[in-house]
Amino acid sequence: MTRSRATLIGFTAILLWALLALFTVGTAPVPPLQLNAMCFGLGGLIGLGWTAATGQIAAFRALPLPAFLLGTLGLFGYHALYFAALRAAPAAEAGLIAYLWPLLIVLFSGLLPGERLRPAHLLGAILGFSGAALIILGGSGSYDPQNLTGYLLALACALTWSGYSVLSRRFAQVPTAAVTLFCLVTALLSLLLHLALETTVWPQGRTGWGAVLALGLGPVGLAFYTWDIGVKRGDIQLLGVASYAAPLLSTLALVLCGIAPASGKLIMAAALIAGGALLAARASLRAARADRAPQAQPPA
Repeated sequence: MTRSRATLIGFTAILLWALLALFTVGTAPVPPLQLNAMCFGLGGLIGLGWTAATGQIAAFRALPLPAFLLGTLGLFGYHALYFAALRAAPAAEAGLIAYLWPLLIVLFSGLLPGERLRPAHLLGAILGFSGAALIILGGSGSYDPQNLTGYLLALACALTWSGYSVLSRRFAQVPTAAVTLFCLVTALLSLLLHLALETTVWPQGRTGWGAVLALGLGPVGLAFYTWDIGVKRGDIQLLGVASYAAPLLSTLALVLCGIAPASGKLIMAAALIAGGALLAARASLRAARADRAPQAQPPA
């Protein structure tokens, strides 16, 4: 597979994740852990069929335990928090806060060996969190206490996925087939916790069941596999920059479907979050180009 083709495959994950909030709203009133179990069960079955068809089942036995734990906790933790956030706060606002993860990935990467945090990274962080603060404070210095829990859950989402993504660099050699195991174990953990903590509520009508199916096949299914291919075989820097479009696309989908109003506050918050992330990404790309540039030889 060529680098450009792998990058294009990775782009599909970003487009699918832009529909995550829209489909999640459609699954109400299914509780978060139950929704996690249903969606990841579907996503795991997709991967199981693909893994069996390509003869990669044996890869499960060679999976390092740290990689297994990181993948399972990353997928389970992020989506359990995400679904809970969208149940506890307005979908557009909670979704935008959760989409701080691209910016946090850039910032956390500065802590990795060989990486350096630059002033533009810090400025991007300030802009991004200004957007999140605008949502929480409503632009008036106060917030609705009823939504605070959802906002905090959304922030925990961003921290969880960014931490998972940065730490995943330690396991670049782990095959994409491992994502199947992450999904299946996440589904099982979610089911056990659901039975212990939640009351089962099934989706309502064709819309509810269709939204669950769409989540399991797309944003909480196929997207993980295509993203894994993209970041391991494609242009990861380009994919990182492109991922900053996800919160804007997600908000646009909610507005177009009449779920969120096209308010000035929401548009400004989206611009701040995306603009801050793009600024930080630009600094990272410049640093990468500088590192790859041949060093000038001293005169003889």
